[in-house]
Amino acid sequence: MKKYYICFLCITVLSCSQQEPLLDTALDNQILHWGNGSEPQSLDPHIATGVPEHHVLIALCEGLTITNPKGGDNLPGVAQAWDISDDGLIYTFFLQPNAKWSNGDDLVAEDFVWSWKRILTASLGSQYPDMLYYLKNAEEYHAGKIQDFSEVGVEAIDAKTLKVTLRAPTPFFTKLLSHYSTWPVHKKTILNFGEIDNRNGEWTRPGNFVCNGPMKLKSWELNKKIIVDKNPMYWDYKQVQLNEIHYYPIVNESTEDRMFRAGQLHVTNVVPLEKCPVYLEQNNPNLRVDPYMGTYFYRTNTTIDSLNNKKVRKALAYAIDRKMIVDNVSKCGQQPAYSFTPPGSAGYEPNTEIPYDPELAKQLLAEAGYENGVNFPVLEILFNTQEGHRKIALAIQQMWQENLNINVELVNQDWKVYLSRERIGDFQISRAGWIGDYVDPNTFLDTLRANRGNNKTGWTNDTYETLMQKANSTNDNALRYDLLGQAEKILIDEMPIIPIYTYVRQYQISSDVKGWHPNFLDHHHPKFVYLERD
Repeated sequence: MKKYYICFLCITVLSCSQQEPLLDTALDNQILHWGNGSEPQSLDPHIATGVPEHHVLIALCEGLTITNPKGGDNLPGVAQAWDISDDGLIYTFFLQPNAKWSNGDDLVAEDFVWSWKRILTASLGSQYPDMLYYLKNAEEYHAGKIQDFSEVGVEAIDAKTLKVTLRAPTPFFTKLLSHYSTWPVHKKTILNFGEIDNRNGEWTRPGNFVCNGPMKLKSWELNKKIIVDKNPMYWDYKQVQLNEIHYYPIVNESTEDRMFRAGQLHVTNVVPLEKCPVYLEQNNPNLRVDPYMGTYFYRTNTTIDSLNNKKVRKALAYAIDRKMIVDNVSKCGQQPAYSFTPPGSAGYEPNTEIPYDPELAKQLLAEAGYENGVNFPVLEILFNTQEGHRKIALAIQQMWQENLNINVELVNQDWKVYLSRERIGDFQISRAGWIGDYVDPNTFLDTLRANRGNNKTGWTNDTYETLMQKANSTNDNALRYDLLGQAEKILIDEMPIIPIYTYVRQYQISSDVKGWHPNFLDHHHPKFVYLERD
């Protein structure tokens, strides 16, 4: 008898004898099969911006520190140890003596100097240069105010010693170093395919890709599968038990669910919205619903006339029934979001409110010149292809039409087109999610500062900017959180982004997967993960 499985690209016919032993074979060969949601936009650490990209990059490359899989302070990565000066301004990193690139070249401190110069090169167009703005003169170099990179606070003392000088004390600095934007890239490989600011990505193709992580790029079949295999040059090679990871860009949530239940995946990207409450009621042993440092929100383009008025943006926010969305649409333990920063992020508790108040929303819209929605232009919601996003967009479309009497259209794009349209500002309202890059509230609030690559709203506020600058200039955590709280209140009052709910990480995982620990960032370094059957 044959079983028919609908693949995300084609219809694949597999016999029972072919299908059933897949995870058995994977177990014997230590091959992890991972549903990754979308096709990565890029595997260049300085160009990438999304979660699907991070899942692959964390296997291929490694920074000075890595996220602790069990939570807590970051662990040594390429840096085996570091010293911090008493004033918190100078960090001295001592690199692993056996750190190498995947092609066998020694990895040296100068590699970080060149890599950080690259992401701070404005013509590269990275959306993450601000991750290094904490370095002395880094922002000035990126803005073109200084031309000599030697004035930026990073230098190679010797082959295995890197000195970093900050412009102000930054308590979370070692945490942000586990983010891919700060990771090293192989200079010779990149320059073989262009200049320092080359974005074409040819160097990231199989056969060309050189990096320093526990895995190396074996193959990349677009819209089908990425395979990475064990890197024998990795400094901690003996710790790595997996031989390969196969990443599948499965956009359709129901298809991914069927693949998991058919034994084709060890880990899924999500759980279909309609399946989560069913699996919870059934006590599905493979279901995981973990805390997650992320906010699901709608981004507004404040450069558009109709959205340049904060009363309009607040009207849109107050017309959304968040509790209804989490109870009846997402249905998997998410909590309504009344702030941009998730409550409890490193002990930070935002004190903001976003009421569901249709009458106040109508009043605000009228005060903005659109009484009863008359003459308000058709509003477009942009979202990337995924059934969950569509259902939430449909719910909000209905709320805005009923509560504000405005016309709303939905526009669905694949991941790469969606990211491109957001980057160039070709949207009115866009579906967005922000997952913390490190465990600190700054990772949320800093993104909405002026000239930040991930702002994308066009919104600026001088008082907000001043508060964020002050918060990033002190080691007094109580004072810092107070300043961040003031900034958050301004953000919610201005509403360039419309928080909807606080994420949970809902997924399915095989009991064969070991070393996979829930953590607030959902980071899973491959050297800690392995397969073993109980």
